[in-house]
Amino acid sequence: MTESRHPSEDHVLHRFAWFRSAVLGANDGIVSISSLIVGVAAAATDKGDVMVAGVAGLVAGAISMAAGVYVSVSSQADAEHAAIAREKQALEQHPERELEELTEIYVHRGVEPALAREVAKDLMEKDALVAHTRDEIGISAVSAARPLSAALASTAAFAIGAAPPVLAALYSPLASIIPAVAVSSLAGLVVLGGLSAKAGDAPVLPAIARITFWGALAMAVTAGIGSLL
Repeated sequence: MTESRHPSEDHVLHRFAWFRSAVLGANDGIVSISSLIVGVAAAATDKGDVMVAGVAGLVAGAISMAAGVYVSVSSQADAEHAAIAREKQALEQHPERELEELTEIYVHRGVEPALAREVAKDLMEKDALVAHTRDEIGISAVSAARPLSAALASTAAFAIGAAPPVLAALYSPLASIIPAVAVSSLAGLVVLGGLSAKAGDAPVLPAIARITFWGALAMAVTAGIGSLL
């Protein structure tokens, strides 16, 4: 018995859609809230002002993340559904032409024409719509847009990512808020970069370097603006 893909590879693929949203949410939570707190702390003379800004930013950011991701992924889902409906109609009206299109796809991928036609016929007999949506327009059960799961994953991750900067500010005196938030946020970004790279079987160091660079830059810019104001 043979398998086309190792089980661990399936696991990576199936978790990728929601995991991508979670990484986006966590990164945004760490960077935006730490930058907000650092910027306010650089300008404020009262710790209460910093905490109000941090907590308000966490709540508003989580809600904004949920709405933004849901709307964005819903638009993608709508486009996918429309494409599938058009493909279904084409299969009903022009099945032979659709068979030729699928055959050409496999030929362009390196399959011999005669074999490509046989493969296309077999797949269309099994489930023509699945074969065409997957190989002609690139939509599959793995990659299909899921607005609610994406919104929930990104929102929860945003709140989790935003929590360390807020807690660091809460338990630090006003004079130490900026370094405490910076250290906790950069540590969080290192962990996030490492986890995302490991989950995708990608190199760890480049992922960590990218994510920490932009986080450090955001905090530096907002701290500078806060100091000026």
